[in-house]
Order: sequence, then structure tokens, then C-alpha cells
Amino acid sequence: MNRFLYLLPLLFFLACDDEEPGGGPNTVNFDRAAMLESWADGAIIPAYTTLEASSETLATAASDFNANPDATSLESLRQAYREAYVDYQAAAPFIIGKAEEIRYLEQLSIYPSDVAQIEENATTGTHNLDLPSAVDEQGFPALDYLLYGISEEELLNGSNAAAYRNYLIVLATRIHTLTGQVLTDWTDNGFREQFISNSGNSATASVDRMVNDFIFYYEKHLRAGKVGIPAGVFSNAPLPDNAEAPYSGDFAKTLFTASFTNVRNFFNGRFGGGIGLIDYLDALEVERDGELLSGVINDQFTQIEQQLANVGDDFRNQVIDDNTEMLRLYDELQKAVILLKVDMLQALNINVDFVDADGD
Repeated sequence: MNRFLYLLPLLFFLACDDEEPGGGPNTVNFDRAAMLESWADGAIIPAYTTLEASSETLATAASDFNANPDATSLESLRQAYREAYVDYQAAAPFIIGKAEEIRYLEQLSIYPSDVAQIEENATTGTHNLDLPSAVDEQGFPALDYLLYGISEEELLNGSNAAAYRNYLIVLATRIHTLTGQVLTDWTDNGFREQFISNSGNSATASVDRMVNDFIFYYEKHLRAGKVGIPAGVFSNAPLPDNAEAPYSGDFAKTLFTASFTNVRNFFNGRFGGGIGLIDYLDALEVERDGELLSGVINDQFTQIEQQLANVGDDFRNQVIDDNTEMLRLYDELQKAVILLKVDMLQALNINVDFVDADGD
């Protein structure tokens, strides 16, 4: 269905003398609650539902590998890890409610991993993954090390094989448990209804918080974490070992692409019943240099996609072999930060609620 026809019942225009943040001559009564409902039911809950299922498969595969350690069960575990890690990219921007309370993102995707501590945790069987200091000892990056940084022979027959396999179960089960907690909060504990009803225009309202979380994820995790930090944007030299999924080799670009696609889809409302930020901006008729801001943002997303085609599958090797292409990708990502964080927030009358400390 055409997006604008879908939105007609949501919009009511009243002529007045005041200007809205978008600079137009009309005041727009945009149904923020309907947008929040579409976010919850079309994007957020489905992302966590999918991840809950794939993380359960991951936990089961870890147990199966421990019970019957061979090349076939190891490959099944590696495949389950990859599928769950990709699914995680769709849930990662939505760190609100229970996810914020339990520091969900920090416990699932902080890298580079502390390899020495992972080795100690595995071989001694002693660990406390609830500690704030333990975020780099767990999650998908720790699985990346155990599944690809340790040889197949060592995982199957080495002196520490049993210890590694047991720690794989601990890590995979924890991912599934934490994901289940977040999903249950949305579906069974009333957070969905609380999220939708908090539809006002204030720093603590759901739209303001979710938009800030969305931009924070884009700026700090997609732009800086996946690209800028390994490319050396924030240091005196490139840091290839700080790339995501450095041990599984050809997986970093897959993760970046999944993350970027989700960001783009969320902005454009490309999900079930989708009302995206594009619709909010277009309702306000927000322009930049004579063009709709939404179109300018999507044009920049296209530039990012085109530059991504010049980057190899293994971001670690890309930094080592030809970092220029990674730096160019960062530059294209940075252009969208200005559009989202400055132009869009100003138009929506939303203040930034996080501290920018990376010097950009």
C-alpha cells in the first residue's frame, strides 16, 4: 500500500501562524502513538522474537557439540553462531526497557574480546559474567574467538577441549537467557503498552528516547565500532585487531551489512505496518537545501551502500591491505550522522541525550 495513503488517517493539518521545527507554515498533528505501535509490533518485538529462536538453536548446538564433539557438530555450532549473530544486528539498536536495565548490548557484543580472560574463564571454570568488567569475556565476540580462534583439533581433542566446550555452553546459554528476558518484558510484562502510551514530546517520552537510541547505535556502534575504530579514525594508527569478528575471517562485512540494512529499514518503515521516521519528517515537510530531508538521508544511505561494495568481507584484512577504502566508508557514514543527529533531531524537536566523546 502506498505509504502516504496509509498515513492519511494519522495526519491532521491545522493552519496557524506558528512554525513547526520543520520550518513549514502548518502545525502537524502526527500520531506518535501509532508510530510507536508500529515500531513495537513491526520491528522491535519481531527482531527479539527471531533472535530468541536463533539463540535457542545456538544454545542447543553448543550442548550437542559438547555431547558429541566431531567436525559435523562443530560446523553446526558455527553455523548457528553466524545465524544468531546476524539476527542480533536487528535487535541491537533497540536498547530500551529491560535491554537497557540489564546492559544487553554490552553483554552481547563488546569487542575486541579479552582473550586471556576468556582462556582463564574456560580452563578454570570460574567466572562472574554479571560483573560490568566482564563484558569483553562473553557474548558473540567471545564465541568468535572460541569457535574460530582456536583450532578444530584443539576443540575436539586438545588438552583443554572439554573446558572450551563447557564455556561455549555457558556463553550460548547466556545469550539465549538474556534475549528471553528482554522479549518477555516486551510481550508479557507490559513494557509494550508502556512504550506505546508514553507518546508525548519530552526527553523521557518513548519517541525521544528511541530516536536517540537509534542515532547512538548508528553513530557509536555501526559507524565507529564496526568501521572507524579498526580503521584508526580515533587513534594514531589503524587497529585491525579491533575489527568485529576478526577470527571468523569473512564475517565482518556480513554483520555490517545486516546492521546497516536494519538501520535503513527502520528509518524508512520497511517492516510490518511500518511507520518510519521518514513519515514523520515528510509529514512536517522538512527540507534541506530545497529537498525533502528524508530524500537527502536516503541518498546518503545509497552512497554508503555504494562505498561498501569496495570493501572486502574481512574488515581486519581490509584495514591491513587497503585501509583507504575503510576510511572512505567511514566518511560516508559520518555524513549521515550530521543529517540524522543535527538536521533530523532539530526538525523533530528532540534533544540529544548522550555524550559525544569521540571528537567528531
